[in-house]
Amino acid sequence: MKKWECTVCGYIHEGEEPPDECPVCSADKSMFVEVIGETAPAEQAGGEQGATAAPQPAAQPTMLRKLHALAGELIVKHHLHPIMVHTPNGILPMALVFLLITVVFGLPLFDIAAFYSLVFVLLAMPLVLFTGYEIWQRRYRGALTSLLKIKIGAALATVVLLVVLIVWRVVQPEIMTTASTGRWVFLGLSVLLVGAVGVAGHIGGKLVFGSRKN
Repeated sequence: MKKWECTVCGYIHEGEEPPDECPVCSADKSMFVEVIGETAPAEQAGGEQGATAAPQPAAQPTMLRKLHALAGELIVKHHLHPIMVHTPNGILPMALVFLLITVVFGLPLFDIAAFYSLVFVLLAMPLVLFTGYEIWQRRYRGALTSLLKIKIGAALATVVLLVVLIVWRVVQPEIMTTASTGRWVFLGLSVLLVGAVGVAGHIGGKLVFGSRKN
């Protein structure tokens, strides 16, 4: 039986034809290549084109490009993105619990703890996004499958919601400690924030743990 490998996530499919859509990353059928012996799929996909294309002179990399390349290699080698995403995945649900405690029990200290938790996560997001971008480019070749679009959208929604909640809390410090309609809107946005992080984390886990078929 033939084996087909998804060139985006590495999923292996067995059958006479590749699937219409990758069950892991939702890549199109055209992104599958047949696995023949020990030949690497990337070589199969680009081998013919590489054989006919004329070699282009390589531009001398600048110091910034060298540092970028080194950073990208370290990110992939040491799995820095999965490490960094634990920050929003772990802290934001905790911040939501703190906000709920503030509303139910009227304890302002938990509101303060939630606020600083949001600030800490926002400060960490540049590294989360940068490491995620490098993984997307290096491991998934910058593919824009429906699954990866959702993951990217969830990450951007996380940043936007973080900024909105933090600015709102700075402008109106008593928003969570005073009974009002705004308090419930603030809490609702916090729930959406945790949901966005959960979606991004779920897709990331699906790509990592479901990308290879033994």
